[in-house]
Amino acid sequence: MNSGALDPVILGPALLAGLLVLSTHVPLGRQVLRRGIIFIDLAVAQMAGLGVLAAHVLGWESEGLALQLTAFGAALLGAMALYLCEKRWPESLEALIGTAFVLAASAGILLLAGNPHAGEHLRDLLVGQILWVEPSQLLPVALLYAPILLAWFIFGGPRHPLLFYTLFALAVTASVQLVGVYLVFASLIIPALALRRRRRGALLMAYLVGVCGYAAGLLAAALFDLPAGAMIVWMLAAFALLAALVVKPAAAAKP
Repeated sequence: MNSGALDPVILGPALLAGLLVLSTHVPLGRQVLRRGIIFIDLAVAQMAGLGVLAAHVLGWESEGLALQLTAFGAALLGAMALYLCEKRWPESLEALIGTAFVLAASAGILLLAGNPHAGEHLRDLLVGQILWVEPSQLLPVALLYAPILLAWFIFGGPRHPLLFYTLFALAVTASVQLVGVYLVFASLIIPALALRRRRRGALLMAYLVGVCGYAAGLLAAALFDLPAGAMIVWMLAAFALLAALVVKPAAAAKP
């Protein structure tokens, strides 16, 4: 155990990054569960990541506007394709989402086929580097998430499929660069899944599960010198299981 690793200069920005991701991903995840499109987050996150990889191949700066536009363009294009699939082939939507994920992941491997740093780029895309998030990265994400949350809670984002897919692409484009594909999926699905049968206070409790998971995961990763992203995923699952076990039957939603 290494208590000297509990450096607030490192853990503080990482925790703030996690809180930012949770702010949009918890309500988005609840809607994903309601719509029955569980793997859309993996697919769209992978598409955003494909845009990031394409920008790297082109030699663009890792925090430049061109890279961000490429990542968002790839995510939005994928989200709109899935929106059209939902309208045209709703009965096969989950299979089409899975196919889109595999195609985007395979395209990323093909893009990096001749890159000597391919393994590093793919690892960063999947597991992220949350412990190395810089404070300067957080303000642009916060400024992006503010209108997303406004559109979601004030202008009825969940009620309009086209708006839902657009907001989803925007949120995931930012989060996948902060925390990686695995944590994007975990942040969207695990807290929402734990409280899926709760009627009152479900959103607040899902946020609480997410906050506890990120905080405990970062602390455990620092103390035991373990990969932060993987540790957070396990802590999210642990707190989600605890929340699911203590939910009273009287508070469960009717089927």
